[in-house]
Amino acid sequence: MRAESLKQAASGDSFDVIIVGGGASGLGCAVDAAARGYRTLLLEQVDFAKGTSSRSTKLVHGGVRYLQQGNISLVREALHERGLMYANAPHLVTDLSFIVPRYKWWEGPFYGIGLKLYDLLAGRLNLAPSKSLNVEQTMSAIPNLQSEGLDGGTRYHDGQFDDARMCVSLARTASDLGAVLLNQAQVTGVLTSADGHVNGVRFQDRETGALHEASASVVVNATGVFTDAVRTMEDAAAPAVVMPSRGVHLVLDQSFLQGETAIMVPHTDDGRVLFVIPWHGRCLVGTTDEETPEPLLEPRATDEEVGFILRNASRYLARDPDRTDVLSVFAGLRPLVRHEGQASKRVSREHEVLVSRGGLVSIVGGKWTTYRRMAEDAIDHAADVGGLARVASTTADLRIRGWLDRADPAMPREDWLRMYGADASAVWGVCDEDQSGRSLLHPKLPYPRGVVAYSARFEYARTVEDVLARRTRSLLLDAGAAAEAAEDVGALLAAELGREAAWGLEQAAEFRDLAAGYMLA
Repeated sequence: MRAESLKQAASGDSFDVIIVGGGASGLGCAVDAAARGYRTLLLEQVDFAKGTSSRSTKLVHGGVRYLQQGNISLVREALHERGLMYANAPHLVTDLSFIVPRYKWWEGPFYGIGLKLYDLLAGRLNLAPSKSLNVEQTMSAIPNLQSEGLDGGTRYHDGQFDDARMCVSLARTASDLGAVLLNQAQVTGVLTSADGHVNGVRFQDRETGALHEASASVVVNATGVFTDAVRTMEDAAAPAVVMPSRGVHLVLDQSFLQGETAIMVPHTDDGRVLFVIPWHGRCLVGTTDEETPEPLLEPRATDEEVGFILRNASRYLARDPDRTDVLSVFAGLRPLVRHEGQASKRVSREHEVLVSRGGLVSIVGGKWTTYRRMAEDAIDHAADVGGLARVASTTADLRIRGWLDRADPAMPREDWLRMYGADASAVWGVCDEDQSGRSLLHPKLPYPRGVVAYSARFEYARTVEDVLARRTRSLLLDAGAAAEAAEDVGALLAAELGREAAWGLEQAAEFRDLAAGYMLA
C-alpha cells in the first residue's frame, strides 16, 4: 500500500491539491477534495492522528461551555455537524447520555433552560431531548455519584466517538475516492513559481531518508499546532497565528463510573467543565487547559494537571481515585487561533482559513466536531487560489468508510469491533489466517492478534506505535498492558512488513519508552 502511494507522490505528475497534515482537518480536506474530483495528495510527517486528533475527549458535541460563553453561532454550527457525523459514521459515533448533577436548588432551572436551548439549536438533528431528574433518578443512572447534598440532575445527550479510528476511516474514505495518502513523509519546504505562487512541496520519506518533490495547483496547510512552522517555510517573517493549549485526560477503570451514563462536572477550580465518560470499557476523565509555549508531538501532563483532574473528579464520585488508579494519562494540544490578551480557556474554537501572499492556504482553529465544515471551507478557498474548476462540496451526505446502519444485525456488538463497521468481517478474515489470530494481544486488552496484520495491510500502520496507540487504542486503555504486548506486536508487524526480527525488537523497545510517558510513577 505505502510503496504505491510513494510512487505516485514522487512520480513528478502534478496534483490539483497537496494537503500537508494527516489529522482531522487534513484528512477531512483530503476527503472533501477527492470527493469533488480534484487529484489529491496528502502528506503526513509521522502517522495519521499522531498528534492532537487522537488525544481529544472523544466527544462529538456542540459545546456546552461555548453556550455558557454566549457563542450561539458556534454551538449551532457544531450541533449541525454533530448530526451529520452521527448520520455519516454510525459505526464510529454513538449517542451518549450525560447528567449534570446539581447540589443547589437554583441550578435546576439554570441548567434546564440552557440545555433546552441546546436542544433547540440542534433542531431536527437533535439526538434526544434533555430532561430534569430528581435525586432518585440521578442516583439510579450514576449509582456511585457523590450523594451528600445532591438535589437531582439534568440529563442531556451528545455524541461520542473514537477519534483515531475516525481518522483511519477518513484516510480509507479518501483513498477510496482516489486520493493518494502517505504517512512517514515529512514536508521540509514549499516550492514556488517564478511569480511567487506556492505550487508544491519538498518532502522526505522518513523510512528511507530519500528526498522528493511534488507539485500542485494549490497547497493546503492543515498541520494544527504546527501551522506556523509550515507558514514560515514560505515566509520566514510570517506572524504566529496558533496558540497551543494543552488538554490532559486520565483513564481509570470503569468501576469509577458504574453504568453507561457520563457526568458533566459544571464547577472546577479554573472555571472549566470536567467530563467523566465511559469509553471502551474504561472511565475517561478530563480535561485541562494550559497555554503551551511550543508545539510538541508528545506533550506530557504535569503533576499539577493530574492533581487538578483527580481533585475535581473526586468531588462528584463516591469513590475517590488516586494516582495508583490511573491506567493511562495522555495530553493533546489544541490549535487555538492566537488572539493577544486572551487566556486559552476564553478563546473561541471557531476556525479560520488564511491565504498567504503566495497562495498557501492554512486552516487553523476549530475542533473535531466541525472538521467537515472546516475542510469544506478550506477546499473552497483552495479551489479559488489554485484556479480549479469550482465544484460544490458533497461531504454533508458522504458516508464514511465502514458505514453500517445502526439497526443492521451485522453491526458488531463488541465495542472495539464496532469501530470497523462493515469491514468487521474482513478483520476476522485476516485474524483467521493464523491459528492464534483470534487470541488476545494481552489479557487486559480487547484486541486479537490478527488486527496487527490487518492494520499494516489495509490501514497504513508502519510501526508498533501505530498499532498500539491508534489502530487499536491499547496505549490509552492501559499503558502498562500495551507495553507488555509490544514485543509480540513487533514480531507480528515485522513478519507482515517483511522486516527482520531485530527491527521488531527495536520497535518494541521504542514503544515501551513511549508508553512510560503515559504511566504515572
